[in-house]
Amino acid sequence: MRIAIAGATGVVGRHVLAAAQARGHDVLPLTRSTGHDLARGAGPAGTSLAAALDGVDTVIDVASVQTTSAARSRAFFTAVTSNLLRAEREGGVGHHVALSIVGIDGVDASYFAGKLAQERLVAGGAVPHTILRATQFHEFTEQVTARLSLGRLLTPIPIGRYRPVAAREVGARLVEVAEAAPAGRARDLAGPREERLVEMVRRMFAHDGVRRPVVEFPFPGAYGRASASDVLRGGADADRGAVTFDDWLRSGDHTPIGSRTDAAASTRT
Repeated sequence: MRIAIAGATGVVGRHVLAAAQARGHDVLPLTRSTGHDLARGAGPAGTSLAAALDGVDTVIDVASVQTTSAARSRAFFTAVTSNLLRAEREGGVGHHVALSIVGIDGVDASYFAGKLAQERLVAGGAVPHTILRATQFHEFTEQVTARLSLGRLLTPIPIGRYRPVAAREVGARLVEVAEAAPAGRARDLAGPREERLVEMVRRMFAHDGVRRPVVEFPFPGAYGRASASDVLRGGADADRGAVTFDDWLRSGDHTPIGSRTDAAASTRT
C-alpha cells in the first residue's frame, strides 16, 4: 500500500513513518523538507499537491501547529485539511485518516477549536475517512516544560488530568487504521493509567536529574476547564495503550532535559 503521511517528522508523524515502513508500505512523507506546502496546497518544484498524491492509496494526516490561539488553530487546520481533501479527491485517494483528540466535543477553544474544525471538514468531505481520537501524549510533558519553564527558577504547570498514551502507540494504531477500510470514527485510544500532569512533570524532572520547583495553576477558559476535568481521559469503551508514563520515561522515546533544546521539544505532532 502507498501511504502519504502529512506531518511525517513530528512527534507522532515519525512513529507513523516508522510503523508504516516496518509493515512494508511504500511511504510518501508530506513535509516542508520534502517540498510539500500543505497550508498552500502545493507539491514540490511547483507541482500541485494532487499530482504529488498520484498513486497514493491512503493519506494519514498528523500535521499540526503549536498554538493556544483558537483563530490560528482553526486557520491552520482548515487550510491544511481542505487542501489535502481537495488533492485526494483529484488524485483518486481512497482513504483519509485523521488524528484528533479524545473528549473535545463542546470545547471549541484554543488548540481544540482547530481540531474540531478539522473533524467537521473530514466528516463532511467526499473522501472516505477514518478519524482516530487519542488522549494526550506522554511527550506533552516535554512540550509543556519547554514552553512554560521560567529558566531554572520555576516551572508552572496547568492543571491537567489525563490518561496519557505513548505517541509511538498512536502512530502504530494510525497505520492499522489506514490498512483497514474507512470506518468514520475509530474506537478512541487512551493510555493505560490516569495521571495528573504536574506529577508527570515532577517524575520526569526526578528521572532527568532536574532540580527545579514545579507549581500547579488553573489555566483560564474552556480549554483549562476541560483539561482540569475528566473529559479528556477517554471513556470506558476506549482502547487502552500498554506503555505507561514511567515506561516511556525509561525508553528511547524520551529525550532527557539537558540533551535537548526547547525548540526541538516544543513540536506537538
